[in-house]
Amino acid sequence: LLIMRVKGQKVTTNCSERRGSPETELDPPASTASNPLNLNMADEIHDDENFQTGDSGASSTFPKQCSALRKNEHALLKGRPCKIVEMSTSKTGKHGHAKVHLVGIDIFTGKKYEDVCPSTHNMDVPFVKRKDFQLMAINDDGYVALLDMDSFEEKSDLKLPDGELGQQIKDVFEKDESGILITVVSAMGEEAIMAYKNMPKD
Repeated sequence: LLIMRVKGQKVTTNCSERRGSPETELDPPASTASNPLNLNMADEIHDDENFQTGDSGASSTFPKQCSALRKNEHALLKGRPCKIVEMSTSKTGKHGHAKVHLVGIDIFTGKKYEDVCPSTHNMDVPFVKRKDFQLMAINDDGYVALLDMDSFEEKSDLKLPDGELGQQIKDVFEKDESGILITVVSAMGEEAIMAYKNMPKD
């Protein structure tokens, strides 16, 4: 079953195959962490200054001195892109630098990571990008068809997240004639649907 929206109207048709699938597909977030940071609405994501809206270039990270990091910013902990939820700094010892203890939550899986870094050393910070797409269709296999509002190209390599967020998106899409926008967050070569909001009214 394929649910589509054409010129403000929903059209339901049978579709046994999903078109436009890439050769490599990313696994969706786990059901227990479909929205690990409790970002139920895109407005909450917009408030986070650490999200990048432009291209980050060839590199997926940039260096930042550990002592300059702050809570709610992003950092690479144990090789994973995390949002910092706790920070503490130890006192400087006789023969070393003060050390910063970082606790972060993986922005894709919700898993907790910890790391310790000398305050004067650099840590890798991931470029975290968010982008809104118009939701055009939901396939029976859970994959969605998204429309890039800038290039008008279709993106069809993401699944609805498991759990409450995915069900909310499906319910709203089926009922809301005006359409909805899907917020996709990407970092370190991974991406996932993190939130949704209603289409702006003209």
